[in-house]
Amino acid sequence: MIPLPLATIAELTGGVAHGDGADAVVRGPVVIDSRAVEPGALFAALRGERVDGHDFAAAALAAGAAGVLAERPVGGPAVVVDDVRAALGRLAAGVLARLPGTTVIAVTGSAGKTSTKDLIAQVVGRAGPTVWPPGSFNNEIGLPLTVLRAEESTRHLVLEMGARGAGHIAYLTGIARPRVGVVLNVGTAHVGEFGSREKIAEAKGELVEAVPADGAAVLNADDPLVRAMAARTRARVVTFGRSAGADVRAADERMDDTGRPRFTLVTPEGSAPVELRLHGAHAVLNALAAAAVAREAGMGVAEVAAALSDAAPASRWRMEVTERPDGVTVVNDAYNANPESMRAAIDAAAHMARGRRAWAVLGEMAELGPSSAAEHAKIGQHVAERGFAGLVVVGGNAAAMAEGAERVGSWTGECVQVDDVGAAVTALRERLRPRDVVLVKGSRVAGLERAAEALLSGGPEGDRA
Repeated sequence: MIPLPLATIAELTGGVAHGDGADAVVRGPVVIDSRAVEPGALFAALRGERVDGHDFAAAALAAGAAGVLAERPVGGPAVVVDDVRAALGRLAAGVLARLPGTTVIAVTGSAGKTSTKDLIAQVVGRAGPTVWPPGSFNNEIGLPLTVLRAEESTRHLVLEMGARGAGHIAYLTGIARPRVGVVLNVGTAHVGEFGSREKIAEAKGELVEAVPADGAAVLNADDPLVRAMAARTRARVVTFGRSAGADVRAADERMDDTGRPRFTLVTPEGSAPVELRLHGAHAVLNALAAAAVAREAGMGVAEVAAALSDAAPASRWRMEVTERPDGVTVVNDAYNANPESMRAAIDAAAHMARGRRAWAVLGEMAELGPSSAAEHAKIGQHVAERGFAGLVVVGGNAAAMAEGAERVGSWTGECVQVDDVGAAVTALRERLRPRDVVLVKGSRVAGLERAAEALLSGGPEGDRA
């Protein structure tokens, strides 16, 4: 974060400086966990459902925090505001306004946001200092915290923007207006909250509406709902995808034995070969989106292709592929799940398992609303149609997957239903053979990353959680 006196922070947030040390300067990071305080940090005392950050204000100051962003006096240097969460957004917007040399790049979509954000950051990082969030810091707390990590030297600020309702992305773009806005896809994630894919598209399109006329809207040419967003922006439209008319596209696609894509990156300026270190055919579209953004950063096609080929997975539990000493391959894609990402992961695991047995350990896909049972059944059917040796369904909310798999009359695999992660690990250990491939995936509520870690550690479920 750029150095700011507490008095200036009070001005930017609409707060009032309290306690001694109003002239103290915040030089360290803005944090919401008192254990992460460094000398000169600003501790934001957020109130949660179970924990009130104000209870840790004294500990944060003792650890060296220059001050606290709070909703009441805390007995030390503080900026008191009406709402800490909203004040974080105002502070981030104020800091960004002091960084005219920083280009904001924002990404949204129903699936692939985090992986694409990681790719973009690694690629444009070659063109100048770049700040981006760890994992999925894509809401009204995580996004401001990421913005506040930017410094005067930051050339690119790559942000992920999520939405659980109309107006959410508009709020985030009010904090950090993107010069480049990327929309990946419109799927069925959160359809239970939105009601339809069309309403999801309305919300995702808030991103391109915020891009200025001299910016760029980077849109997936293969998704009709995304392509239609061109009518909602004043910015120049750049398209990516497999469609022949896309500005940035892939040719000669193939995958190696471990499911890592190889393709030729085709742009108006020329073409170059790409060999991704990521797994799954779905990574190609993410890479094309990153390439389109890199062109906006002034990078040449050969440099972009080289950067994409060097980029590594940067966020946990997203297509992490690990081979055990006995040759069993564990694919940990357990961070989250929706129908589109489930099918993509199943296809990737099936490709890796050619000539080997494949198992899928799947948990529920949350927030699908009335279509939940049907969507779960379709995923079970997809597992069976891809010829998996077995399907382990974890939790009652995912039970329809078993029904879907068993409807495929030609399937000779085994279906096991269990109540929890521990039972899933036990079931797998009784059935796995050397060189099998195991896909582990589910929504966050399922906690299936613990199953993947237990299968890799050799210990009981939860040992490495």
